[in-house]
Amino acid sequence: MELQNKVALVIGASSGIGRAAAVLFAKKGAKVVVGARRQGALDELVAEITAAGGSACAVAGDARDEAYAKELCNAAVSQYGGLDIAMHCAGALGTLAPATELSATNWHEVIDANLTSAFLGAKHQLPLMEKRGGGSLILTSSFVGYTAGMPGMAAYAAAKAGMVGLMKCLAVEYGPKGIRVNALLPGGTDTDMAAEFASTPEEKAFVRGLHVLGRIATPEEIAHSALYLASDASSFTTGHAMLVDGGVSIKKA
Repeated sequence: MELQNKVALVIGASSGIGRAAAVLFAKKGAKVVVGARRQGALDELVAEITAAGGSACAVAGDARDEAYAKELCNAAVSQYGGLDIAMHCAGALGTLAPATELSATNWHEVIDANLTSAFLGAKHQLPLMEKRGGGSLILTSSFVGYTAGMPGMAAYAAAKAGMVGLMKCLAVEYGPKGIRVNALLPGGTDTDMAAEFASTPEEKAFVRGLHVLGRIATPEEIAHSALYLASDASSFTTGHAMLVDGGVSIKKA
């Protein structure tokens, strides 16, 4: 699962799964463009990658902004000549509340942060991959909204389920052009977002207990599954919602 001579774009790379994926992709030989809102965190990531012998550049901005989606693609072309891989990790959990208590503003914030950002990114990334004769697009969804409903997470579940639907349509549209489109569906993972959902020892124990493996994942574990989808090891895999969830989707008791 090597990425030599590949150019990868990772959005939402300042922390968590996106950061781990950017580091791993670079370690495996890809030239990496990293994006997120926090310039300082991106600069630290680029420094870590280059110190390890990799190549990376950063462009900070808001993934909900189409102009930013274009800017990231322009950086991939100007710095490295094109684009082969794109992974979308930008997102937000949003307000945790019953659906009847969510405002329209709460709803749109979560849909835009997760789903709209992925659409805008893909809109500009796919033509660049087509110019290269193929590529791999990875949308980071969730088991929430796909195999499970969680109370208080209506907007998040709808956004993440929407990403699976978007992925399937893009896979059909761009498969004939050599582009594979897949979704990665992590279970509980040790990220800042997970800390928003479960912050107390009791809440964390509850979340761990939802998983067959009795624990949550590290971002690095999820990144290795992303590497499979990014690499030629998954050359015949497209349109797939890939659960990497520690068994949370099958545990019923």
